[in-house]
Amino acid sequence: MRILRSARLFLLALLVAAVPLAVCPAPAHAAVFISVGFAPPVLPVYVQPPCPEAGLMWTPGYWAYGPDGYYWVPGAWVPSPYVGALWTPGYWGWGAGLYLWHPGYWGPHVGYYGGVNYGFGYMGIGFVGGVWHGGVFAYNTAVMRVNTTVIRNVYVDRTIVERNTIVNDRHVAYNGGPGGINHQPTSQERSYMNERHTAPTSFQTQHAQAAMHDHNAYAKVNGGHPHELAAARPLQAERQTRPMNQSRPVNQARPAAQRTTNQARPTEQSRPQARPASRPQPQRQARPEEHSKPESHPR
Repeated sequence: MRILRSARLFLLALLVAAVPLAVCPAPAHAAVFISVGFAPPVLPVYVQPPCPEAGLMWTPGYWAYGPDGYYWVPGAWVPSPYVGALWTPGYWGWGAGLYLWHPGYWGPHVGYYGGVNYGFGYMGIGFVGGVWHGGVFAYNTAVMRVNTTVIRNVYVDRTIVERNTIVNDRHVAYNGGPGGINHQPTSQERSYMNERHTAPTSFQTQHAQAAMHDHNAYAKVNGGHPHELAAARPLQAERQTRPMNQSRPVNQARPAAQRTTNQARPTEQSRPQARPASRPQPQRQARPEEHSKPESHPR
């Protein structure tokens, strides 16, 4: 028994020691999760920048893990990769004596994210910041900051916010374990977890990589109080096609339109070449006819 126990402790120590080698720059839609031996810092309190234009989805800020420990990835407005897409944020969960990172993803519904109350619609259960209607996203201004002079698809629903809010006065950033949030996935959240999902956009990945390379974003430098809590500008739209979205016909239509315009230009250039060729022909044919008329008079 002592030998088995020692072996387990030895394997656990090796796993913890290998954590810095298994760090990924950003949450990815993959089966490999990041594991850390100590809890992430508390979630900072910040003000959400107002949504500047329609069709943007809010992705809350979170603590990621890099070569120098935990670092803060600022929250950002992100263009939806396809019509009807909703963002499920990643979360830290306790398991096997370690804190495991579960990456976020896009999908038709918001799944389980550990009950972590990120605010701004992600109150712990589902998403209450807005809904899709007829291909247009409407924002719930009860929890979302929106520039109403530009965006008119807004409404106010505080009841749904109260029903799906998990009180997190201590701003805990992880689920389970000592002092963590105690919320298990509901049956609906489990069904949403089994849906087909889409990975974060390339601009989301670049956004997280930029935070990883920012020395001031690490908790050991800022003491758990990052200077940049939210991105001032929205991220760029993903132009590459996605496996499960409605943007594929649109993206395929653009190259087709370019081909038609490119084919139309050579035809326009070919017209001036045809005109000089057609003009001299009537002149050459007209001269013999004029000489033939005087020859008929002597006869």
